[in-house]
Amino acid sequence: MAVGLIISFAPRFPWLGKLPGDIYIKKENFSFYFPIGSCIIISLILSFILWLFRR
Repeated sequence: MAVGLIISFAPRFPWLGKLPGDIYIKKENFSFYFPIGSCIIISLILSFILWLFRR
C-alpha cells in the first residue's frame, strides 16, 4: 500500500529523485540510477509519521 501511495504521489514532487546524493550514471548503452538521497528523505518522513502514531 505504501509503495502504491508513493508511486501515485511521486509526480507531485518533482524534486524527488533529483536530490544531491542520488546516483545517476549514463553511458552509451547503459544507465544506472540509485536514489540514495531520496530513499533517506522518504525513510525519515515515514519514520517520523510512524513515531507520531505510536505516541
